[in-house]
Amino acid sequence: MGYLDLDRLATIDPASFRDQKPFPWLNPAGLLHEDAYRRLVETLPDVSLLKPVFGARRLHGQQSHDRYTLEYDDDLPIADPWKEFAAELRGGAYRDFLARMLGTRAFDLNLHWHYTPKGCSVSPHCDSKRKLGSHIFYFNTEDDWDPAWGGETLVLDDGGRFDPRSAPRFEDFERVIPAQALGNRSLLFARTDRSWHGVREIVCPEGKLRKVFIVVINRRSPVTWIRRKLGLLPRGY
Repeated sequence: MGYLDLDRLATIDPASFRDQKPFPWLNPAGLLHEDAYRRLVETLPDVSLLKPVFGARRLHGQQSHDRYTLEYDDDLPIADPWKEFAAELRGGAYRDFLARMLGTRAFDLNLHWHYTPKGCSVSPHCDSKRKLGSHIFYFNTEDDWDPAWGGETLVLDDGGRFDPRSAPRFEDFERVIPAQALGNRSLLFARTDRSWHGVREIVCPEGKLRKVFIVVINRRSPVTWIRRKLGLLPRGY
C-alpha cells in the first residue's frame, strides 16, 4: 500500500478547484491513507536537522516568515517512510493529479519541512511568480496540538484591491477563511495575483511546533532550470 489514496485523488474535480474563490484552493481530508499518515507523524525529522530561519528580509515590506526549515534530499538521515513518501510525490500518479488541477505538466517540484515555534507567523503574501502553486500537508494531530494555539493557513480575500507586491495586514482583508490543519489534512492552492494567504502568530507553549511538509510546484522554463542548477532560486514561501 502506498501513502497517497489514489482513489481519493481521482474524486477531486479540477473544474471545481479552478472555480473556487478568491483563487483556486482546496482543503481535503484523507489524501493519505490513515496508517501511512501515522507512520509519517511518528517518524518526522527531529528539529535538530532543520535550519533556523528568523528575521530574514522579505520583499515588499512584509514581515519575516520565521521558522525552522529543511529541504528534502535523498541523502538526508531521515526515516524510510519519508523517503518513500517523497518518491511517491515525485511519481507519475501524483504528478498526473497536479497536472489535472493546474492544467499543465510544465512544472518541477521541490519538497521541504517547516516547523514553526511560539510567537512566529507567516505574514499575508501571494508567493513568487515562479510558482504555479503549493500543496501543504499538515502533521500536527490532536495528540500534540490544541487548535486554540493557531497554525491554520488562512485563505485571504482582498476583493481585488491589493498589489501582490504590497504588505497588507490580516485585518485589511474582506474575508478570512481558515483551512483545517489538524490531522490528515492538506491545502492545495494555485498561485495567482490574488492568492493571498498567511498564518497568524502562533500561541503554543514553549517546545511545541507547528509542523508541515510542503510540495512547491514551480513553473518549468529554461531560465528557471538554469537558475536552479546554479543555486540562484530562493526556496520556501
